Amino acid sequence: MSLTLLEWRREIGRIYAQVRTAAVPHKGWLAWRDGRDRLFATHPDSPLAASARKGFTRLPVGDYDPGMRFVVPVEPAPPAHLDVPTGTDGIAPFDRIGVVTLHGLGSLDVWWLGSYGGGLFLPIRDGSAGRTSYGGGRYLLDTVKGADLGGSGSGADGLVVDLNFAYHPSCAYDTAWACPLAPPGNALEAELSVGELLPEGGWYSV
Repeated sequence: MSLTLLEWRREIGRIYAQVRTAAVPHKGWLAWRDGRDRLFATHPDSPLAASARKGFTRLPVGDYDPGMRFVVPVEPAPPAHLDVPTGTDGIAPFDRIGVVTLHGLGSLDVWWLGSYGGGLFLPIRDGSAGRTSYGGGRYLLDTVKGADLGGSGSGADGLVVDLNFAYHPSCAYDTAWACPLAPPGNALEAELSVGELLPEGGWYSV
């Protein structure tokens, strides 16, 4: 790990701060899309290999769909503990703190990282996994690393769960990165065409 990775984390935090303060969700999404493109193209800790960056222009992302944005309370759910395989270096401990229901799509478990620093974790594996998105699933929220769309999760100020911001974890690009994969309680049957998608021809395989 290096100070360049620290700057990557800070930049991700700045991007999501723009998302949370945007007057119009679509404008926040544009800032997120353009900011990630810039980081992937130029940052020394980009998960893209140097060879892939040479011809890189933009991450493939579906068009913004306002119907895929939800502001929902975190509802009670039976406590559960999960040691999630990271795909490379063991497990990450998570405790279920509730569930969110997305109208017309289903429900997703909401997890809290049970190691140093903590953080809200909301992965998703939908019907596109292994076809037009990474087979291990995508992330919606990972607050310990700055991916925070806003909301408190309670009352009228529910948790912002915007599927347009679904993104591939770094391990989708490079197996040197460790990432928890989406557990069974975070699967949706619907095939989503929003969020980050697999590039045609691929920079990586699933």
